[in-house]
Amino acid sequence: MTSTGQDSTTTRQRRSIHNPQTPPQDSSIISKPGVKKGTGLRSSPRLAEVKKKGRMKKLSQAAEQDLIEGMQGLDLTHEAKTLSGTGLVFDEQLNDFHCLWDDSFPECPERLHAIKEQLIQEGLLDRCVSFQARFAEKEELMLVHSLEYIDLMETTQYMNEGELRGLADTYDSVYLHPNSYTCACLASGSVLRLVDAVLGAEIKNGMAIVSVLYFSIHRYEQGRFWPHLKASNWSTTGFGQGQGYTINVPWNQVGMRDADYIAAFLQILLPVALEFQPQLVLVAAGFDALQGDPKGEMAATPAGFAQLTHLLMGLAGGRLILSLEGGYNLRSLAEGVSASLHTLLGDPCPMLESPGAPCRSAQSSLSCTLEALAPFWEILVRSGDSLDEDNEDGDNEEEEEEGPWPPPALPIPMWPIFQARTGLVYDQRMMDHYNMWDNQHPEVPQRVSRIMCRLEELGLAGRCLTLPARPATDAELLTCHSAEYVARLRATEKMRTRELYRESASFDSIYICPSTFASAQLATGATCCLVEAVLAGEVLNGVALVRPPGHHAEQDAACGFCFFNSVAVAARHAQTISGHPLRILIVDWDVHHGNGTQHIFEEDPSVLYISLHRYDYGTFFPMGDEGAPNQVGRAAGTGFTVNVAWNGPRMGDSEYLAAWHRLVLPIAYEFNPELVLVSAGFDAAWGDPLGGCHLSPEGYAHLTHLLMGLASGRIILILEGGYNLASISESMASCTRTLLGDPPPLLTLSRPPLLGALESITDTIQVHRRYWRSLRTTKIEDKEEPFSSKSITKEAPQPANPGSAKKLTVLEENILDESLGKATSASSVQESTTAAVELTQDQPSEAATGEAMLDHTTSEAATLNQTTSEAAAGGATLDQTTTEEAVGGAKLIQTPQASSTDNQTPPTSPVQGATSQISLSTLIGNLRTLELDNKAQEAPESEIPEEERLPEAAGGQDMDDSVPMQAFGDIDQAMFYAVTPLLWCPHLVAVRPIPEAGLDVTQPCQDCGALQENWVCLSCYEVYCSRYVNAHMIRHHESSEHPLVLSYIDLSTWCYPCQAYVHHQTLLDVKNVAHQNKFGEDMPHSH
Repeated sequence: MTSTGQDSTTTRQRRSIHNPQTPPQDSSIISKPGVKKGTGLRSSPRLAEVKKKGRMKKLSQAAEQDLIEGMQGLDLTHEAKTLSGTGLVFDEQLNDFHCLWDDSFPECPERLHAIKEQLIQEGLLDRCVSFQARFAEKEELMLVHSLEYIDLMETTQYMNEGELRGLADTYDSVYLHPNSYTCACLASGSVLRLVDAVLGAEIKNGMAIVSVLYFSIHRYEQGRFWPHLKASNWSTTGFGQGQGYTINVPWNQVGMRDADYIAAFLQILLPVALEFQPQLVLVAAGFDALQGDPKGEMAATPAGFAQLTHLLMGLAGGRLILSLEGGYNLRSLAEGVSASLHTLLGDPCPMLESPGAPCRSAQSSLSCTLEALAPFWEILVRSGDSLDEDNEDGDNEEEEEEGPWPPPALPIPMWPIFQARTGLVYDQRMMDHYNMWDNQHPEVPQRVSRIMCRLEELGLAGRCLTLPARPATDAELLTCHSAEYVARLRATEKMRTRELYRESASFDSIYICPSTFASAQLATGATCCLVEAVLAGEVLNGVALVRPPGHHAEQDAACGFCFFNSVAVAARHAQTISGHPLRILIVDWDVHHGNGTQHIFEEDPSVLYISLHRYDYGTFFPMGDEGAPNQVGRAAGTGFTVNVAWNGPRMGDSEYLAAWHRLVLPIAYEFNPELVLVSAGFDAAWGDPLGGCHLSPEGYAHLTHLLMGLASGRIILILEGGYNLASISESMASCTRTLLGDPPPLLTLSRPPLLGALESITDTIQVHRRYWRSLRTTKIEDKEEPFSSKSITKEAPQPANPGSAKKLTVLEENILDESLGKATSASSVQESTTAAVELTQDQPSEAATGEAMLDHTTSEAATLNQTTSEAAAGGATLDQTTTEEAVGGAKLIQTPQASSTDNQTPPTSPVQGATSQISLSTLIGNLRTLELDNKAQEAPESEIPEEERLPEAAGGQDMDDSVPMQAFGDIDQAMFYAVTPLLWCPHLVAVRPIPEAGLDVTQPCQDCGALQENWVCLSCYEVYCSRYVNAHMIRHHESSEHPLVLSYIDLSTWCYPCQAYVHHQTLLDVKNVAHQNKFGEDMPHSH
């Protein structure tokens, strides 16, 4: 990505802190997604000299450099107006060159053919504004290239094949064709044509389908990957006046996924770009980071590229140009281009298939890049947030890096068609609620009417689909409020004035009039109407102009101007009509903490509640410690309540965006919500009499835009507080304009985030990194020795199951030798020949509450080695679910280390009394069961039978979700894994009621009659054998597409589409029935 920014006073002041030299007026920063394919420029006047000197700069780099230099004479200072239209340059002449001597060369005309077919198939060409490509003039090329070099390239038009090949051999990874010069000039001119159109206000963004090769978020592998340049590493930040304006994010392993690229944008690119303030963003859009590309070998998806495009559209007033670079898998290239173009056209981003969190290698690269850039960019300051202290997982240098985990298939993004984009619900009857005793009260009826008038003045209301409001039903209200409380409020309709006054005084900061109940009921019902329209696909997103507000309302009490908790009722209504526990993100940016919303959902892991509010050490309304950062939820909901507590006034755009980039969005992407609800209070806006903060309308627009990348764009803003009529009207108008698809306005940050705000963000990160892997920053020392003399050997093929243990090399003889003459003692765990188990939490789970079962349904029946589970047979772990018959029913307490944990605590026992002892005979017995998988790992993947490569309980679990089990004492190289199950998956809806006849755990496989290692399908309750018997359950899944199965061996539940174990309340009934049938008693644990 190249951003051309203004020479702002802020930028000059920032640079003068570190460098007495002021940067040139038209500086640029470069950081591009993909795989690096460029080398330094070495010009040459004639062919003979080129052949002597060797390599020289590729012709294809001309387009990007021309673009940067060519803009220096352009006027970028005019105020951007709201633009429409996405430009597209696509010229068939660009297909008129190919490699004459190698038909398999990946840069081929078929790339553009595949893209065009995909765009026609999805109807995207007709939605774009087409521009005729033009040739770049020689004077334009001379801005960055020597005349001799240009003349040399021009002569290639007259060379024969032998001469072209001879010249091409002097380059690095380049072929030449008689039409190469013509097509390169056309490619450069095509991008310049789009620049003219965007800067001339003809269109708002564009895409140029051309052929160029260059980008800078790239595969590096410590310099082992082409072009093997040390300058591609994170330590290269530019030179002279340009120092700090070059950003390199090097990937040091293959298989990097969407979460890794999104983390790079959130942690580095977006913050730096906001400080740099670009007025145009150019993206060298290489698509060879997509899964399946033979060159990049990464695992990003088209949906991930749509997300990256969406994030960039928040910059420069939406003036964004994508220029096609690499991409050599025709299918993934076409789908990646299509996904990005959909986003440019304003279509919602598809949900990511498996967003997760950045892997440890990505975290290390990002940490190094941040460290290199911190001296140059104030916005990257992290206020005591030490990277070394961030590591909660122990010494990363001692732990093996997890391998790449490509998805099983390239996901196909879905692009729904909406009748209207934005729904608007408003009813004037909500103004009937008023204060009968104090006409100066800040919560006045005019709050909603003024906002509505402003939306109409700006023409925004007319662009929305107006939806009728209705009162909430009792059933809807009772999902969040008690029947007694609803009846109490309903009774106020018939009270006299004096009774209303007394009833008001019985609550905290409340006034009640005869119309209060009806207004509150209508506000909640209107919000439910909007939820229905969004989930039905009638609209994509929406705005609820409702009052009285709701987020302070408790289950059985009014509080803080609030009566019914509209956002909470809306969330429950969404889950009710969707028929399953829809994952819902509630973001509360009201300046006051939403105590009512927090309490309603604090035990519910299906609702993630994030609140940013003034706390002032517990002295700001609603007072107390409910809004403190250490309030994280309870029971199953632990980790799903996130409080960013500001301890003072003056918080503005810089502070909120820093929280978004560092905390809110990383957690949100990891949670991957299906619906986003915003408690949109505007009392943190400039001029609010209660908030004392400085958020601007433009700032609110950017916060909204960043949230719109989640949940396929399904987001609803529900009005809460805000008591300056002018500021709430402008702020809601900015948010509405953004929801309608207009690019966020240019945002000028007047200062970096306040130190106190950074401390508040850091406090919350410290508390929540135990629950969210995306908040963990890994710092691994990079010694920058990419060109060591050590030989580089290709790793052995990875097993088909990425969740399997990768270095299980313990020999039984070593264990037996070690055991001779030694006694096992409980008082000397580390000196004995037992295996201690260290558990590290990688995601929000029951472990976050302080207790997690390594065996979810542990029984006291038998010993570990007697009943090895399907998982152990698959070789993924010592026993991935530690079997139903684990030793003595013992459980392993899994408590992630808090930030306050003593650093001296030995890693072998992170929790006192939590060490599990496993006997030598148990180790050997289980190692024998792993023999099959070890043989599979030693053989090439092509030699492994297809059924053994298919995922099931033994192998599909992501290593990110596994727990290392390390053997101690004198045993070398012993590493096993125990799996942390998913607490929810979208396929739980497929679980059907248990048959009246119950379950028979002794039932044989229905196909082969096998009695060992059988599984029952939780959709049809047919029984089949495991993958290591005859794999009939796998075949049943392939034919029926039934997702969830239950093991009759250890009662673990496996989801085939998620490739993971799942443990959820929905499964407890069937597990308990199976447990009763197997052991004659109920399960001993409810969790």
